[in-house]
Formats: sequence, C-alpha cells, structure tokens
Amino acid sequence: MFLQNALDFLPILLKGAVVTVQVTAGSFLLSSVIGLVFALMMVSKVRAIALFAIGVVNVIRGLPIIVQLFYIYFVLPDFGIQLTAFQAGVIGLGIAYSAYQAENFRAGIQAIHQGQIEAAESLGMRGAMVMRRVVLPQAFRIALPPYGNTLVMMLKDSSLVSTITVAEMTRAGQLIASSTFENMTVYTLVALLYLALSLPLSYGLRRLEARIGKRSKA
Repeated sequence: MFLQNALDFLPILLKGAVVTVQVTAGSFLLSSVIGLVFALMMVSKVRAIALFAIGVVNVIRGLPIIVQLFYIYFVLPDFGIQLTAFQAGVIGLGIAYSAYQAENFRAGIQAIHQGQIEAAESLGMRGAMVMRRVVLPQAFRIALPPYGNTLVMMLKDSSLVSTITVAEMTRAGQLIASSTFENMTVYTLVALLYLALSLPLSYGLRRLEARIGKRSKA
C-alpha cells in the first residue's frame, strides 16, 4: 500500500521539487548580490554608510522570514506593487538571507591582512581594483564554508514559501495529504526528497572547499 501510494504521489512531489530548486537558486543569487553590497557598505571607511548598512542588516536579521514573506506578498499590493507568489517567495527569501550573506562576506573581507592591501596600493592599485583583485578572491575562499551552509539552509527554508501558496514541494505534499489523508506516506516522501537534494549538495560543497583549500596551499 505504501509503495503504491508513493508511486502515485511521487510525480506530483517531483514537480514541487523542481519549484523548490528554482526558488532556492533564485533567492540564493539575489541574497548573494544584495549581501555583497551590504558587506562592502559595512566595511566602508565612510562611517554613515557603514552604520546604515549595519542597521539594515540587523533589522532584516531581527524579522522572522515568514513575516517578511507575508509583508511582500500581502502588504505591498496596498502600495501598488503586485507580485506573483513565486516572485514574492524568491524576493522575500533572498532579502531575508541577504543579511546572513552580508555577514559571511564581511567576515571574509575583514580577515584579509592589512599588509596585503598596503602592498597592492604600493603597486599602484587603488580602491575598487584592490578590492576586486586582492581582497574579494581571498575573502570568497574564507567565506566559502558558511556561504555553502547558507545555500543548504535556504534549500530547507524554501519550504516557508508554501505559506504564500507557492507550489513547491512542501505545498504539494500538503495538498496531497489534505485530499488523501495519507499523511505518513506523503511527508515521508517529502522528507526523503529534501534529503535527496540537500545531502548531495552538502557533499559537493565539502569537496569544493577541500579542492579550493588544496589550491590555496599550493
């Protein structure tokens, strides 16, 4: 019985899994871009810019992700900004995680020894060139472990977008369970599918970290 139900439910859940991957990829890219901008602002020598970025990051971190999703999907239309559930999910999750990405990047940037920056400046590099050629490549290697962990966390937290009706994997499971009452079968499959996505991702990230670590030592 379990096997037959699983075979019946799996195609629907796999369609939801595709949406889960799309939401994760979109929000991860968005959070990386916004997070890097915030990180650069946080390490700015202009105090007002740094304080502004720190304040925004702290506000984002202080708000539950689900509240941010509700605000974007349900409140913004009152201001004339109408988004689909998918768009709101990607933007909401991306903004929520941009604060954590900012901290990852900031820690990597600040870990670079000041002597390297001074050496680059002595060679005639200035400002953006030093950041692009000297600081950011090394900062990325330093930030890679928490950066990878953030990706895995986003994959799991993408289930939160089901609360605004995005038809991802958890939402698909909820709809199947509510119509068939096969809760054990449905949610066991959902859990297994999340593991099938997250475990290979975690393994691949560890391999990438090890490879980059070896290149750095070489």
